[in-house]
Amino acid sequence: MSVIIETSKGDLIVDLYVDDCPKAATNFLKQCKLKYYNNCLFYNVQHNFIAQSGDPTNTGKGGESVWGVLYGEQGRFFEDEIRPGLKHKKRGLLGMASAGKDLNGSQFYITTGEGLHSLDEKHTIFGEIAEGLDVLEAIDEAPCDGEGRPLQNIRIRHTIVLDDPTPDPRGLEEHIPEASPPPQFATDGRLEDDWVPNEETRDPEDIERANREKEAHNRAVVLEMIGDLPEADAAPPPNMLFICKLNPVTTEEDLEIIFSRFGNITACDIIRDWKTGESLNYGFIGFDTEEACEQAYFKMNNVLIDDRRIKVDFSQSVSHLWKQFKKHGRKGNTDMMQEADGHLRQQADAGTSGRFELKSQYLPLGGRGGGRGGRGGGGYSLVLEGDDDDVPPPRPRQPRPQQPRPQQPRPPQPRDQPRGSSQRRSRSRSRERRRSPERRREEKERKEKRRGSRSRSRQREERRRGGADPKEARREDRDRRERRRSRSRDRQHAAGRQRSRERGERRGDKERRRSRSRERSCH
Repeated sequence: MSVIIETSKGDLIVDLYVDDCPKAATNFLKQCKLKYYNNCLFYNVQHNFIAQSGDPTNTGKGGESVWGVLYGEQGRFFEDEIRPGLKHKKRGLLGMASAGKDLNGSQFYITTGEGLHSLDEKHTIFGEIAEGLDVLEAIDEAPCDGEGRPLQNIRIRHTIVLDDPTPDPRGLEEHIPEASPPPQFATDGRLEDDWVPNEETRDPEDIERANREKEAHNRAVVLEMIGDLPEADAAPPPNMLFICKLNPVTTEEDLEIIFSRFGNITACDIIRDWKTGESLNYGFIGFDTEEACEQAYFKMNNVLIDDRRIKVDFSQSVSHLWKQFKKHGRKGNTDMMQEADGHLRQQADAGTSGRFELKSQYLPLGGRGGGRGGRGGGGYSLVLEGDDDDVPPPRPRQPRPQQPRPQQPRPPQPRDQPRGSSQRRSRSRSRERRRSPERRREEKERKEKRRGSRSRSRQREERRRGGADPKEARREDRDRRERRRSRSRDRQHAAGRQRSRERGERRGDKERRRSRSRERSCH
C-alpha cells in the first residue's frame, strides 16, 4: 500500500487507499511494478493547485491503465471510484487525471493547494503523500512557462513498491522488466533539474581542479573590483623567484653575482623599510627565461649565503604589474602587459653585466644597499632602459631658505597684571555679552552661593585653628544646619499654601462662570 516515488527534486512516499479505491490503487501499484512511470515528466505544474504527471508521452494526451498494457485497447481505461468522504481538502492528495467520466488511464495529479472543491465529485482520490511535502513544495515553486511546464525538466526517476497486498493480474510477470530503464534527457533544449555538466565523465581530480580554478578566478574578480588587482586575469610572472631569510648585510649586487650563473638576470630587488632603509630579509630575482628560473629554484633552495640558509620559491607577487599600471594609467595596453610579465629590459652594455647603475641622487647617505625602500638606505636600484626617456630624473631636494619673521612689538603691561590676563578678560567679556540676561543672573547667583559656602567653611576652619572648643563649633554647625532646614520647610509650606490658594481661586472662577451660564440659560 506504500510506494516511493524518486523525483529529480527528491523522494515522495505515498500511501494508497486500497480499501476505498481498489481499482485505482491496484492500477498505480502495478504500473509502478512495470516501471511505467520512470522518466515521466511533471508536465503541468500550476502553483498552489496541482502537479500532473504519469504520461509517458509527456504531452497530457497519452497513457493507459495496466489492463490496457496487458489486454490491449479494450482495457485502456477503467471506471471512476468517487467516494463522498474523500474531498480535496489538503495538500498532497493523489487523484486520477481523467479525460472524462470513466476515462481513467495512467495519468495522475498531486494537489499542491488546500480547499480545491472544484475537483470534488469529478476525480478519483486514491492516495496521499505520507512523507516528502517539502519536495512537493519545491516542485510547486519551480518556475514554469505559460503552459505550466517547468523551465527545467522535473522527472520521476524511479518507483519502488514497499507493500502490495493486491494479487497481480494474469500475465503481469511477462511485462515486468529485468532492470529499470535508463535515464532519459530532453532533446528540445531544456535542462534537466538534476543535471550537472560533465560530472559523470570526468575524474574526481579533474573536477576538484576545475572547482579550485573557478573559485580562484572568482576571488580574483572580487580583488579587481575592490582595487587590489589591476586585472582579474593578472598572474604572477613565471620567471620570477621569491627569496627570503636573507642576511641583512646581503645586497642586490651580491645576489646578482650568485644567481647570474643560471642565466641573464632581468630584475633583482631586496625589499627594504621605507623609513630606515634596512633590509626586510626578502627579495625578488627575475630571469629572462623560465628554464633558468626553474634551474635556480632547484639549485639554490636551502643554500647558505652570508651565514644564512635562504628559502627560494616561485614568486606570487604582481607588484611589477602594478608598477606598469601606476606609470601608464590604470589600464595599459598589451605591450605594457608583456613588458611587465617578462620584465623585458635590454642590457645597457653588451659583454658586461650592465644591469645596474649607481644612482648618486638616490644615495644621500653614501651607504651600501638599495632596492625599493630606503629613503636613507642608498645602494643599487633597478633601472629600465626607457626610464630616462619617459620619466625625468628626480631633482635633489634643496633646503628651503628660512626667512626671519618680523618681530611685532608687544604693548607694555603693568607689573601687577599677569601675562595673558587681558586676553582672558576680553574673551570672558565676549562670552558675557553673548549670554542672555537670565543666564548671567543665574550664574551670578551660583557664584555668590559658592563664595558664601567657601567663606563659611573658612570661618569654621579659622575657629578651629584659633583654639575654639570643637564641641561648641560642632554645636553651632548643627544649629546652623537645623535653621537652614527649617527655612527650607517654611518655604515649601508657603509654596504649597500658595498653590492651594491658586487652585481655590481657579475653582471659584469656574463655579462663577457656570452659575452665570445657568442664569443666562434660565432667562
